[in-house]
Amino acid sequence: MTEPLARPKRKNPLKRTRQPLYPQAIRSRTAQGLTAAAAQGRFELQKCAECETIFYPPRDACPTCLSARVPFVPVDNRGVLTVETTIRTSTDPYFRERTPWRAGLTKLDCGPVVLTHLHGDVKEGDRVRLDLKLDKGGAPVFIALPGKDTPHMADDPQLREMTCDPKFRRVLITDGRTAVGQAMAKAFSDAGCNIVFVGIADPWKPFPGEAALRKIDKVEIVPLDVTDTESVTELAEQNGGRIDIVVNTAEHVRPGGILGRHGLTIAREEMDIRYFALMRLAQAFGPAMRSRGTDGVNSAAAFVNLLSVHALMNWPQFGAYSAAEAACLSAAQCLRAELRPGGVKVLNAFFGPLETEWFQTVPPPKVAPSALAKAVVQALQRGLEDIFVGDIAEDVRARLAVNPKALEREMSS
Repeated sequence: MTEPLARPKRKNPLKRTRQPLYPQAIRSRTAQGLTAAAAQGRFELQKCAECETIFYPPRDACPTCLSARVPFVPVDNRGVLTVETTIRTSTDPYFRERTPWRAGLTKLDCGPVVLTHLHGDVKEGDRVRLDLKLDKGGAPVFIALPGKDTPHMADDPQLREMTCDPKFRRVLITDGRTAVGQAMAKAFSDAGCNIVFVGIADPWKPFPGEAALRKIDKVEIVPLDVTDTESVTELAEQNGGRIDIVVNTAEHVRPGGILGRHGLTIAREEMDIRYFALMRLAQAFGPAMRSRGTDGVNSAAAFVNLLSVHALMNWPQFGAYSAAEAACLSAAQCLRAELRPGGVKVLNAFFGPLETEWFQTVPPPKVAPSALAKAVVQALQRGLEDIFVGDIAEDVRARLAVNPKALEREMSS
């Protein structure tokens, strides 16, 4: 059985920080279908549209009938671990530092035999369920998990290498004045974080929920104004080397599109609080996080961006706001590429209208801040890169995949 994770000791400041290493991330273009599934927490393999053969590894044509119609589709992830081995030496620097490392072959009930990493609670002959994960290099890999959850299952070292579990990590939530920021503080505290830093701009100004926020276990209020480069830099200089997960909760929601506004004042505020703030946070905390990707239990793990799903497709009723969110999405994709060499994931959490005052006139369904916070924590525990929270976000994702032009017209009607 997996041993429960022990609270890590304080890092020795005189000890050299090890350079980040990550496994080989080269995959064929066809195999990127696995990447897309792993990033969003789905288990998919290719299935021939002609003869219905399910096969692995990814190919451009069906190995049975040679049809080129071989889309990735959800399949049954259950099977039997037929063979296992323990790797005790490796020429790959990443695995060389982590041996012994267990691997094996799993015969899936749906047909294929798959090479997998092994959870510590599975052994040869067991019924297992496979999960698609993104490893430290951002490449899709399979891991065989017990058929049923076991005690302390998430603490397995090999599984934890592929996730961003907040347990015993230190988190920065950038804006505690918002309902979402306060819900995030509660969710991360409940998830077992060592400490939850919550940024507050102008801490002398009272705000709704302040008393409840200060009572949350492990929460430490810190001065942080994401629109002030000096404030962000100062916090990074004080605590940047201690923070493992950054959650950007800064928000600026205003209705209206382009033609109905006079001047650029509100647009500048939107870009300053959302886009430029993201850049300030990334520049201040990113380098330290990237260099701490191999600190073991203490390693930096993730940078979380909360994004309106209308970053993917503009909503003219909140048109300028949607444009600012789209800029943040583009910046997050750049940040993901820059942090990947350190093994640090960038999680984009897309959501529909929130149950907050700025979306008061928008009819349901809406997303409660607590539901968004819970989804973010669960996504980190699973090591995902993209999640869609709420019915609106899921609907936009599905319709965007089918016909983007139709969705554009429908959003403006």
